[in-house]
Amino acid sequence: MKVFSTEQIRTADKLTIERQGITSLSLMERAAKHAFERILTRIPSKKSRVVVICGVGNNGGDGLVIGRYLLEEGYDAYIFILEFSKDHSHDFTRNLERLKRLGVNPVTIAEGERPEFPLFTEFIIDAVFGSGLSRPPASWIREIFDLVNKHPAEVISIDVPSGLYLDRVPDFDDQVIRADHCLSFQFPKLVFLLPGFGKYCLSWEIVPIGLDERYIEETEPLAFYVDKGYLKRVFHERDRFSHKGDQGHTLVVGGSYGKMGAIRMTGEAALRSGSGLVSAYVPECGYLVLQIAIPEIMVFTDEDSKKITSIIPASAYSSVAIGPGMGTDEKTAVAFADFIRTLNKPIVIDADALNILATHPELLRELPAGSVLTPHPGELKRLIGNWDDDLQKISKVKEFSKNYAVVVVVKGAHTMITDGKKLYFNSTGNPGMATGGSGDILTGVIAGLIAQGYKGKQAAMLGVYLHGLAGDFAAERQGEEAMVATDIIAHLGEAFIDLLIDDY
Repeated sequence: MKVFSTEQIRTADKLTIERQGITSLSLMERAAKHAFERILTRIPSKKSRVVVICGVGNNGGDGLVIGRYLLEEGYDAYIFILEFSKDHSHDFTRNLERLKRLGVNPVTIAEGERPEFPLFTEFIIDAVFGSGLSRPPASWIREIFDLVNKHPAEVISIDVPSGLYLDRVPDFDDQVIRADHCLSFQFPKLVFLLPGFGKYCLSWEIVPIGLDERYIEETEPLAFYVDKGYLKRVFHERDRFSHKGDQGHTLVVGGSYGKMGAIRMTGEAALRSGSGLVSAYVPECGYLVLQIAIPEIMVFTDEDSKKITSIIPASAYSSVAIGPGMGTDEKTAVAFADFIRTLNKPIVIDADALNILATHPELLRELPAGSVLTPHPGELKRLIGNWDDDLQKISKVKEFSKNYAVVVVVKGAHTMITDGKKLYFNSTGNPGMATGGSGDILTGVIAGLIAQGYKGKQAAMLGVYLHGLAGDFAAERQGEEAMVATDIIAHLGEAFIDLLIDDY
């Protein structure tokens, strides 16, 4: 699914009107009707009291249509208009006239006035500002937004929480309505996928409104929202005559005294993601741990009993994952540097291997092109430095990825993936996955997929999706609070099965 900019959304609207031979008023009616149908799934009863707050632009026009549908269906609905401008949009005006012909007169709130919401209001529909907002709302509007944000009612925003820009951080924290849920027309908004904006929109869903398919197909977006439909085109099933050698051989390197669990999870995840063979290179103290915990893995050990001081050649392996639990001892860092300089194929780098790269940035130029780096936010800061906001972070990550010809996987909610050219966000996963070892498992999944022939970017997208989906299945059964990382491994098979099932 594509993520479009404000300007691209405007163009999609314009071309839809032209190519479908409809008016902008008809498109507004269609969009608002679809939004209304979704709203009804969240309102339990016609007795529930609903307030619709509208601006005087096209987003406000959407709100007027929704308010009309609520009243026509017998809901206890009240419509307020915030008169922040005398310049009303054409389609807003037409819908206001239609309401008045039906005998409905919305309450108009001007500067200096405050809306009196009916007692026991359970839902507030926010339709004040849409995706085209370019300057902060006036202070009196922000005061009304503050009333909404403090109200106990559930807030449902239409298209985007009012006051939220799509291309930059809000000027004032109080300029945005904080939505419990947002109904986003046709596309996800980039800001919905970024952690720094999460407080403005707790949940969201896409409302298809039939925008021009040709334009959507032909237009290069800001980013891609990676879902099942996208990845079904990437995933390839096994040939029925294949054998373990056809599925590749993954080498996992890591572990240190007291941290063998990390590389144990990475190795098992590589197996569970389909790698035909998995070998582990660990300190001597990890030998029995891995041989007992995962009998399917072959184990080679370093001469040192507690840490890695040298690494076997990677030439015999289809893919390599390095870093989980490895530590950053000076001897380990030297061994990692020597290992990097011998490589002739991309590898997956995580955890302590990333921290060694951060302290020895000259090694970045030694990485084989197409290698996959999987930092969490702390590791990312050590690699690229601090950022002021999530939008600047995106810019810096893309620049880093391009400069060093690597794929970067920034772990977190809606994990971000880039090859320096395009930007991808994941659609699976949940807060229960914020637990120790989850990232080590992701590293193993990606490496296991690379062993089977997927390129780095494909393996990253597919691996992140499957990892998150396995976490979703685990959360359904264990609950988010009780989840541990190995629950993700236990549900990887279920995630693969789900990817193969067609949704109708």
